[in-house]
Parts: sequence; C-alpha cells; structure tokens
Amino acid sequence: MKVSDFMSKNPIYISPETSVTDAKALMVKEKISKLPILDKSNKLIGIVTKNDLLKAGPSSASTLDIYELGYLLSKLKVEKIMVKKVRTVDADEVVEEAARIMADEKIGCLPVMKDNILTGIITEVDLFGAFITMFGARYPGVRAVVELAEKPGELARIAEAVAAKNGNIVSLVTSEGCDVSKRTVTMKIGNLDLPAVKEIISSLNIEILDIRQTK
Repeated sequence: MKVSDFMSKNPIYISPETSVTDAKALMVKEKISKLPILDKSNKLIGIVTKNDLLKAGPSSASTLDIYELGYLLSKLKVEKIMVKKVRTVDADEVVEEAARIMADEKIGCLPVMKDNILTGIITEVDLFGAFITMFGARYPGVRAVVELAEKPGELARIAEAVAAKNGNIVSLVTSEGCDVSKRTVTMKIGNLDLPAVKEIISSLNIEILDIRQTK
C-alpha cells in the first residue's frame, strides 16, 4: 500500500500572506488542523498547524483587550510563525515508511509531493485508516493471533488448511515474536466460525495466543 492510497487529495492550502485570524477561521470551517503554505509559484515553503496558531496568540498575562488582540492577529501573517523546514513524502512511498517518519520525527502530518508539486497530505487519521485496512477491522470473521516458527512454509501451512475448509484469510499481519526463532501472526479469517478456526490451527500444532469472533 502506498501513501497515495490513504492521503487526503488536493489539500487546502494558504499563502504566506494569509493572516493568523484567517488561517484559524479556515481551519474551523474546513475541520482541519494543518495547512500547507505555497508561494506564488505554487512551491511548498512551509506548513502551519492549529497548535502553531494557538501559540501565536497572546499570553494570559497580556493587558490588551479583545479588540486590540483581534486587530494584532489580523495583521500577523502566517509566514512569521510557519514551520519552514517541512518534512515531505513522495506519493509513491509505502505507507509504513510515512508512519515511521512521523513517529521518529514526532510530527503529525506529511505533505505529499508528486514531481515537486503538492498533491496531498497524510495525517495520523489517515494512518489509522491504513491500520484498519491492514487488519481487516471492518470485515466480520475470526481474529486469531498465533505464534509460528521463524522458518519457510509456516504461513503456507495455515493458508492451505484454511482454504481446505473453504475459509478465506481476509488480512494477515506479522510481527516479531517472543524471540528470534518465533514470529507472531495476526490474521482475520472469514467464512468460518470460531470453533472451526480453532480446530484448524490446533490440528497444525500451532500455539494460539488469542482468538475471538469479530463483527
């Protein structure tokens, strides 16, 4: 799965001359919390978040009244508070790499580029969507977590046994096991009930860590 499969396409953006007041109003209207900033040549030069806009407001110790504060914020341009060093990702990048970048760099979104042109934006919410898809969370079935030996052919054994009973593996995700000799596998199996899936896995002498019926 690629970033382009989950990103929000044609993202709303603003110019560096946009006021903080207008940027806030746009976020509220569109129910978004990030705004890429493009110059007159449509080149990405920055990004501003809801948190950046909140920080741009006056401190609680300010003696200015609400009208003075509103006036000052209407004159403050986002170019003064935007993040200029923007981390981006290519539209053809795999979605897990985007997730790694966001986690490692502790950022909440990545503008998505295609041939140096802003084509989308991917956020934490979009990654949640990818997570749901990978685990088949929207499909009913039996969710089983098993521990396999880290060697060739183990997944094939399960797939063949499930197919033989007319079952269908809707999703399959692997992760590191308790040690280097093991692999933890989470799978969603459709077209079979829980007792049938449990019997299949047990007959293969595979350890079941968790198994449950999902709606």
